[in-house]
Order: sequence, then structure tokens, then C-alpha cells
Amino acid sequence: MTAAPVPVVDGHNDLPWTLRDHCAYDLGAVDIVGGEPSVHTDVPRLAKGGVVGQFWSVYVPGDLPGPDAVKATEEQIDFVHALAAAYPQHFTVCRTAAETEAAMADGRVASLMGMEGGHSIDSSLDTLRSMHERGARYMTLTHNQNVPWADSATDHRVLGGLSDFGRAVVREMNALGMFVDLSHVSDDVMRQALDETTAPVIFSHSSARSVAGHVRNVPDDVLGSLATNGGVCMVSFPSFFVSQAWVDWYDDCLAVARERGLDERSFDDVDPIMRERTDVAPAPPTVAEVADHVDHVREVAGLAHVGIGGDYDGASNFPAGMEDVGGYPLLWDELRSRGYAEADLHAIGSRNVLRAMHDMESVAR
Repeated sequence: MTAAPVPVVDGHNDLPWTLRDHCAYDLGAVDIVGGEPSVHTDVPRLAKGGVVGQFWSVYVPGDLPGPDAVKATEEQIDFVHALAAAYPQHFTVCRTAAETEAAMADGRVASLMGMEGGHSIDSSLDTLRSMHERGARYMTLTHNQNVPWADSATDHRVLGGLSDFGRAVVREMNALGMFVDLSHVSDDVMRQALDETTAPVIFSHSSARSVAGHVRNVPDDVLGSLATNGGVCMVSFPSFFVSQAWVDWYDDCLAVARERGLDERSFDDVDPIMRERTDVAPAPPTVAEVADHVDHVREVAGLAHVGIGGDYDGASNFPAGMEDVGGYPLLWDELRSRGYAEADLHAIGSRNVLRAMHDMESVAR
């Protein structure tokens, strides 16, 4: 007997920016409902993957000047609303865990939004509140670059964590009902934000550093703290988060960028080097390697603190068989082979992040 699909509420998907870049948000230029091969995400593959809820990243580049970053983030939010309005039978914008569960029951993809980087609020709590009113339900405190009030994992250490204003941002997010997302931030910011927050945090798209040593992955002491915080580490699928061989290859690409005087924090500078070096790239990771990260987060943090954040349409290299949003069932099959019960898979796929969202909302109330 074929197992029932495992419902997935995924923590991070960059389709909004991909379609901005690809077709200036023109939904008439792509076939999201029938199947769109130019992206990782469309309605048929969401259904194949069991994706019933998606945090759409409303990412904008970290090097945009402050007011421009705010405007571009607003445009990204507008697009998510436009996507749901264009295809109401498939998508509905959700702001709460209860709305997400209702959409799931109704057979539509619950569409939530997360800002990817504190530059999107231009150091303004008023702007943070405005983004929340427009539907944003998490904010990653940094992207690849530092912000004036928090250090990034992939930039030079300046503050040694959070400034006083950065701590105020965390408190305001708790009060609003917005997840503090600690993907992309420095280890110091992770620990200080966990000390400051009174609500569960998430890592919307990060894996386990002990398994693959990328700075974007989560160290064990921080994973362990999720057990008391109530938060969720949403294991991510890009190859250089999954496989140590890919971490090493990516580090070599960054070294080439530095040798050429390029900005290693910039996708525009690093992506061409990655394409140049595809001939020496490792073989794609396996689904088993993704499962190793799930195993490790479960071992260190506990089953209740594992989730999934694929990062589709935000990266270009993924494990074999998991190249798009249709691939989640391969991971569930691998985990079944390791003795995971169906209830465990449902917890990882959606229930853990929904529980954390309910808890986060309770703090705000």
C-alpha cells in the first residue's frame, strides 16, 4: 500500500524574486498552473511534493540602499498577493497558523511570507510594523551582508552580534507575532537573539553544521537551545548546505572571487564563478545525505524541532532527485527506511512549524 502524502509547510522558496528577474512578475509569461520548466516551483510539482503551505521569501538584494530595499520588498509582497488573486483555486494568502490549517483543509497552498534580511526595514520599527500589516510573518535578521544592527554569517564581524536596536527588533517581532528567523546570521546573533526572544524562533532554511561545515548551517549548541526555545530548524537542500564536498568546492569559488577582487557576498559576483567551475564540482549529494541532517537535528534538538526549508528557486544545485519542489517524497521514503514513523514525518513536514507558529502567536497575544 502506498503511504499517504506527507503534508509539507516549507520554510523558504524564492519564486517571487525569480519571477521578478525572469519576467518582471508577468504571470502571463509563465505557466505556473500547467507546469513551468524555467523554475523549480509550479502547481503540478507542488502537488507532487505534497506542499500544502509555503513561506514565500520576499527577498531583495542586501546591497540595495535602504529606501530602495523597502520599496522592492513591498513589491515582492504585492506579487505574492497577486499570485493568490490570479489563482485563487490554488493559493491563498495566510497570516496565522489557523488560517494556514484552514487553507490546507480546503486544498489550497497556504501562502505565507517571510522577509529575507533586516535591510528590508531600513532600521525602522515603523517599517517592520508596516511589513507585518502587509502579511510578512518572519524576518531573517540579515542576509549575506551585515545590517547596521546585526552581523551576518557571511560578512565581517562588526558588532559581535546584535546592537541594542537589534535586540529591540527582536522584542518588537515578538510583540507583533512575527518569527525571528536566524538563517543567514552570525553565530553570535543566533545566541543573543535566543537570549532575547520570548517566542520560538525558526531557521527558515539552514541545515546542521556538524554534518556539513557551511557557516550558514547551525552549530550544535544552538540546535540544542531550540529544545527550550520551542523553535524549529528547517533543513535546507542546496548542495553546499548538504554535502561537505560541496562546502569545500563552494569555498574554493569564494577564494577565486577574493582573488579577482570581487564581492564574495554577492550572488552576481559568485554565481558566474560557480558556473565556470562546474567541471570540477562534486557529484550531486544524495537524498541520504539530506536525511543525515534531519537525523542530526532530531538527535541534538529533538524531533519536535525539525522542519523543512527547501530554498527552491533560490539556489541552483540540489541533491539528485530533489531538483524541484516535487522531490520531497524521496526524503520521506529515505526517512521511513531509517525507522521514522508516519507521525514523525508529519511532524517534520508541517506540524512542528505550525505548533511553533501557534506558540509565537500566543506570545504576541
